Amino acid sequence: MTRQTWTAVVSSVVFIALAAVIAFAPIPFVAWTPGTTYNVLGAGTDGAPVIQISGIPTYKTTGEIRMTTVSQTRADAALSLPEALFDYVMPNRDVLPRDLIYAPGKSASQVADDEKTLMDTAQFDAIVAALREAGQPVQELPMVTSVRVSGPANDKLQPGDLILMVDNVAVTSSDDVVARIKQKGVGQKVVIQLQRQNARLSVTIDTVGSSSDGRVATIGANFDTGYSYAPSIKLNIDPSVGGGSGGLMMALAIYDRITPGDLIGGSVVAGTGTISATGIVGAIGGIQEKIAGAQAAGAKVFFVPADNCQDTIGVTSTMTLVKVSTLKEAIDALPLALDPHSSQRPPAC
Repeated sequence: MTRQTWTAVVSSVVFIALAAVIAFAPIPFVAWTPGTTYNVLGAGTDGAPVIQISGIPTYKTTGEIRMTTVSQTRADAALSLPEALFDYVMPNRDVLPRDLIYAPGKSASQVADDEKTLMDTAQFDAIVAALREAGQPVQELPMVTSVRVSGPANDKLQPGDLILMVDNVAVTSSDDVVARIKQKGVGQKVVIQLQRQNARLSVTIDTVGSSSDGRVATIGANFDTGYSYAPSIKLNIDPSVGGGSGGLMMALAIYDRITPGDLIGGSVVAGTGTISATGIVGAIGGIQEKIAGAQAAGAKVFFVPADNCQDTIGVTSTMTLVKVSTLKEAIDALPLALDPHSSQRPPAC
């Protein structure tokens, strides 16, 4: 073998090796593709209804209200350069910097916990928003959000407990609770009257000094706004689905179940958007992927959060893309969007 031939062979081998390294080495990006859609008015993966309601009249519904999702590179998986290039050039797909999706330093289990927390909050807010829109009584109360393991409230208070009174004085906000505990002073006993699910309890807790200022009394718990209502409403969402972007569609489906009439009249409706307990719809990520997923699922109407309308520029779809800022706007827009003979059209992006 001549020197030239030998050089050419070695160069080719080196080139192939480098190309293989580049092709299969992970890159710091995440791919977004259209994900599964879930009919919130239907059955869950275990066959049980997604929406389970008691303590309030419910009404028959027809059609489908579909919550849309995005399929993305897992937190514990890597994206290769060929995969990224493929997703970049294909329609209805996106490639984004990994740090934009997953906070640096967080493990896959921490990411999963965060996603579950967002989903739990979305379900809770969707229930409250739907009840309020349906005219059902909802009372705001201070709620326990977390309890310090080493604090005096551990094993006495639980996240989700609603605080009714402190030392027989009614409280209406988390600030009221904190103020009355501080007023009690360090090293004293404080009596907390609370509601846990459907039971009313009273617990006595010793106050201690705050870790930041030992002169300030605390019981080792954090509080925020919670809500009390009579019906029992549970959502049987696939546990693999996380995040808060399904809030609007969950609220819309609950509202349909607890109000007379057939809101969607046998049609397939899809959409996305976070929801607040007051019914405000918020922006989300992956709107184009979700539109593509809804189109494939046969939806005729797709709800787009108003703040996401700019992200739909250039999107082509046979669905009616309806712009909404609140749950009420979504409810009011449905008859217009589903009736082809209506002279009035719903707000569009």
